[in-house]
Parts: sequence; structure tokens; C-alpha cells
Amino acid sequence: MFENLTNRLTGIFDNLKRRGKLTEADVDAAMREVRMALLEADVHYSVVKSFIAAVKERAVGSEVSKALNPGQQVIKIVHEELIKLLGEPSPLSFSGEKPRVVMMVGLQGSGKTTHTGKIARFLRAKGERVMLVAGDPYRPAAVQQLQILGEQVGVPVIYEANMKPPQLAAHALDQAKKGGYTVMIVDTAGRTQLDAELMAELRAIESKVKPSEVLLVVDSMIGQESVNIAQGFKDNVNITGLVLTKMDGDARGGAAISIRSVTGVPIKFLGTGEKLDAVEFYDPSRLASRILGMGDILGLIEKAEAAFDAQTAQKQAEKMMKGQMDLEDWLDQMRQIRKMGSLSSILEMLPGQLGQAAKQVNPNDVESNFKQIEAIINSMTKGERRNPDMLNASRRRRIAAGSGNEVQAVNRLIKQFRETQKLMKTLQKTGIKGMPKMFGR
Repeated sequence: MFENLTNRLTGIFDNLKRRGKLTEADVDAAMREVRMALLEADVHYSVVKSFIAAVKERAVGSEVSKALNPGQQVIKIVHEELIKLLGEPSPLSFSGEKPRVVMMVGLQGSGKTTHTGKIARFLRAKGERVMLVAGDPYRPAAVQQLQILGEQVGVPVIYEANMKPPQLAAHALDQAKKGGYTVMIVDTAGRTQLDAELMAELRAIESKVKPSEVLLVVDSMIGQESVNIAQGFKDNVNITGLVLTKMDGDARGGAAISIRSVTGVPIKFLGTGEKLDAVEFYDPSRLASRILGMGDILGLIEKAEAAFDAQTAQKQAEKMMKGQMDLEDWLDQMRQIRKMGSLSSILEMLPGQLGQAAKQVNPNDVESNFKQIEAIINSMTKGERRNPDMLNASRRRRIAAGSGNEVQAVNRLIKQFRETQKLMKTLQKTGIKGMPKMFGR
């Protein structure tokens, strides 16, 4: 989402870093460019104005003039001020009596029902016993959609066709107490626009279940209108947090920067894709680093930890570094990487030039290559996967035919595999630039 803004800011800061000393005119010129970049990214004009003023106040003072690298110091100031703008991390408020109730509100099309399922999965992974309530009887198939999501994440969904949403929420709360559930999430009805009837129903549900959290789900692709929607809900319901969806989209992304500052409502979650695990807890410092092209290595590590089985990964790494990896291991590793999410979401977490270079790779090409490799390896016998030396010309022709590929594709895969083995053996012998060997002494 922030690719264009990141590219613009990276260019501005690269120019600053090349200057040995910064004058006030240099800072003014850079801030004018930053201002234009933010406005073009659809950041609210009042937010841009206060942000630029805060950065300039620090950047033209002794904080920069005494720095060994003034350009780097300005980038540091921009990073710190951007974190302030994006707000503090705000975990879910789960104090008080169980079950804690979370109300999900928002307009139709924002991703409210889908993110009800995602957050249920997120909380269940944290050890909570979660129940869902299908409180949207108006949109066709909304109840069925939530029931399917509940089945996928392994949590029950409560729905009674003869009950109005406020009465259903009260009934479900009683069931949740009796069943020993720790969290109850109510998916409420949405509308195509803000109206009095919608708000009255939300207030009635709120009075029945006294939620710990009322999360407004907002489509970040609709730009500044999302700020207006958030303000409209806030004027009618006690909104405690925001869920920004479609953060993997190609919109300009400014609303995600503006919405916290304009509404005063903290962001709690970011939706980063279509899959049920594509939701992450909002961390402003990490988002600021991504926007400024600094990557998000911590986020990448967390994705890897969630996707990889630690014991299996350790065994595979040891085999790899000793040159003992076979084609089964190779395929397992690629499958684990695919569990981490879409390639685009992984690439945007890489820092600096590495991230910029990685973005030149077409994700569709990589996905197609994954599928081809998987088909070829699956067409081999177990013995061939474990001992690729067996793969003579006739075996390779059989594997190519079985996987729907040309023999050249099989040869290319074997060559890549051999090169990987060779590289791992070299690293094990020499270490990396004087670093100790990864395994052994």
C-alpha cells in the first residue's frame, strides 16, 4: 500500500544523506518534498501541516547541526515524529469479568465479517476460548459466511433466526457464561451508508452486552472517506479501536496515517490479505519503519516463527549446512515459506536496498515457479527424492511427463538444487565473512 510513498521518501532522504552539512534551506527544500509526497499519498492536510512543523522545529535546531551525519539525523527525526503521528500500541482491553465482549461494527464491504473470523482465530491462538455471534440477519448469506469462518477457525457460532440482534447478543452472552468462554465476538449488521436505524441497533446491542471493545472495521482503500466514516461511528457509538483492512492493496495509504490523528481512536489491528491468518496487531514503530523503507525484520521473524516448526526447521538447517539436504527437505522448506503469507507482504518487510531489489521480482512468477517445482518433485519416487543421483535421462523424461513439464524444467530444477547444496557446503567450510560456522565448531 505504501510503495509509492516509500519510494518518494527514500529518494528525498538519499539526497539528504549525500550532503555533508545541512543548511536551513536544505531542510526546507526536503520538507517541501516530504509535504507533497504525503499529500499525494492522501494524508489529511491538517495532519501533514502539523507533522511537517514538528519535524522542521527539530531539524533546524542543534539536534541536527551537531550531528556527525546530519542527513541520517533528519531521517531519525522523521521516523520518531511519524511514530508519534501513528499513535501508541493499543492492546485489546480485556480486564473485568469473563467473557469479555468484542463488538465488530462497520459499513458493508469493509471486511467486517471476515475480520471477525480473523480476530477469533488470532485470539484462539493466544489461548482464549472464543464464541462468535452472527448479529447481521439482513445481508444475504452474512450468517452463513460467519458460520463457515467459525468452522474454519474452530469456534462455535450462535444464531437464532427468531431473535433481533440485541436480544440475540444478550442470549449469546448468557450461553457464553454458562459454557466457560473467555471472549465473545459479535458481528453486527452493516449498511451501505451511515443511518439512524443502524446506529440505534448498535446502541441497543451495546447496552445489552456492555462490550470491553467496540472495534470499527474500516476499508483503508477508500482514502479520506474512511476518516469521515470513523468520525460518524464515533459520534454515535463508543468506538474503542479501529481495524484497518486491505492494507495489502494498491491504494495511496494516507488514510492509515491520518485516521488515528484525526479521530483520536487507536488502531488495534491491520488486515494484510485475504487468508484467515492475514491480520496483525498494530505496531506504529514497525509501520513507520516500513513506510520509510527501513523494513520490518521483527515482523518477518514473527511470520517465520508462526509458519515454521522450530524442531523441524533446526534439523533441516543442520542437514542443509552439512550438504545432506535432499529434494524432500527442499520441498518442505518451500512449503513452509509459502505459509508465511503472500510474497508481496514478505518483500515489504525487507529493509533498504534489499527490499527495493526484491520488489522488482514478480510475485506471480515466483508463485508459478513454486508450483512447477512442487509438481516435478511430487512426480518423483521417494527414492529419487532422497537420492537425486539416481535421476538419469529416462527417469527425467518420465518425471517431466508426469508433472506436465518439459525435460529442460526438470534439468533446471536439479541444477538449482545442486547449486544450493554446493553453496551450503562452502558456507559450512568457510563461514560468512569471518563469522563462526553456523553448526559445529
